[in-house]
Amino acid sequence: MRTSFAFALLTSLVACGGPGTPGDDDDVPADSGTDLPPDRGFRITSPDITIEPGQEITYCYYFRTPNTEPMAVKRWKSVMTPGSHHMIMYATNSDTKPVGTVSDQDCGFGTGSLDVPQWTYSAQTPSAEIALPPDDGAGQPLAQEIGPNTAGFFQMHYLNATDDPIQVHVTLDAFALEASESYTQTAPFITFNGSINIPANAIGDVESQQSPVPAGSKFWMMSTHAHKQAVKTRVLDGTAEVFSSTDWEHPGAQMFMTPTEFYSFASGMLTYECTYDNTGSNKAMTIQTGDSANLDEMCMASGYFFPATASRFCFNGGTCFSL
Repeated sequence: MRTSFAFALLTSLVACGGPGTPGDDDDVPADSGTDLPPDRGFRITSPDITIEPGQEITYCYYFRTPNTEPMAVKRWKSVMTPGSHHMIMYATNSDTKPVGTVSDQDCGFGTGSLDVPQWTYSAQTPSAEIALPPDDGAGQPLAQEIGPNTAGFFQMHYLNATDDPIQVHVTLDAFALEASESYTQTAPFITFNGSINIPANAIGDVESQQSPVPAGSKFWMMSTHAHKQAVKTRVLDGTAEVFSSTDWEHPGAQMFMTPTEFYSFASGMLTYECTYDNTGSNKAMTIQTGDSANLDEMCMASGYFFPATASRFCFNGGTCFSL
């Protein structure tokens, strides 16, 4: 669904990460230079960018996927160089900027574009890998569909905490099923609280919203995203806790990888909540929703569901879009 309303919401959403799981090493990125691209699938690598000492900045790298036929992706693997906070891969219906562009302006959307990005994959650790469940309960693997020559971009958030300039880039590998293999489509489910209002000096402030989940849907991953004032994040199904974390920067994820583990929301509603302590350097000010990790906050639930024909994005509870 492409609307100016959804475009405005996603403009504020784009600056932070969501679905994705840590790789084998959360601290040291793998040497992607020694790895070969997927035999079936594709690899995308962003150009090197220089980040100055103390600089925090978001860049986007615009591309077309190199696959010449439809791909059903069964596994993603990403590597971010040191200094990277997160990356997101978005797919778009057209080129929002010329292919090959690297820009920190209008990151991801282009001037006046209403081509709403489709959240595809993200990571918040230097090395990350996510393998989709191989059995949907009827013997078919789950996969994400990527069309040939798909327009898209990486949204990359960097913070150079060192005293020297650093060179940064992102490498993403997509591993696909064989063309003849049947599969069930899965897609991201993203929620976003645009109404956060944490009072000055607040302790234990809880910001919570509910979003409807598609009828008959099953989830195989669930996580959250928040900024540094968050002391706890949770996803609930009624009163049942589906996921929780006390680490705002690397919350991890709850995986439901087999047919007996897939999670269905019995209540039909996904409740997501974030608890905040406003005790940092900005404690004298009210903190609201925004994309700055230092000055603003976020509260999101994110995961993957199936069966799906498109990604699902829910803003402020019940306002949901298929993208």
